[in-house]
Amino acid sequence: MSITSQEFRAGMGLRVAGVAIVTARAGETVHGMTVTDFTGVSADPPLMLVCADKSSTSLGVIRAGGCFALNLLADDQVDLSNRFASKEHEWERFEGLECGRAATGAPLIPAALAAFDCLVEAEHDAGDHVIFVGRVEALVGGRPGEALVYGGGRYGRITPL
Repeated sequence: MSITSQEFRAGMGLRVAGVAIVTARAGETVHGMTVTDFTGVSADPPLMLVCADKSSTSLGVIRAGGCFALNLLADDQVDLSNRFASKEHEWERFEGLECGRAATGAPLIPAALAAFDCLVEAEHDAGDHVIFVGRVEALVGGRPGEALVYGGGRYGRITPL
């Protein structure tokens, strides 16, 4: 028995996940998208996994540039998360944002908790998404703060029990 995509989304929406912005550069073209589907894959070598919807603009930029940065958001960056999640005005996402530049060329989101700068190592077709596995070339930042999380249709942060 198989479930519908709506049932799957509803079930996945119950989990709590960290929030990040994946950024990419191909020449002078930059793009970014908010994600909750990412994970570390391996410590040796250091590998990071991100998923991109096949209809997303970021997918083509990651492919063309062969790199991405996974920028972990802090709990005070909800506005940035929403800005990079909305399809409306997606080519204006970086306007007014003073991004740094990772060694790979991928944009670094200002004041992110940390960023994993990655070169694409592998790409896998997965239904309506593409899985990118990136070799982490550098860990940038590492400022103190609480991580932004998302679950149950709302933002939050982890607090000690």
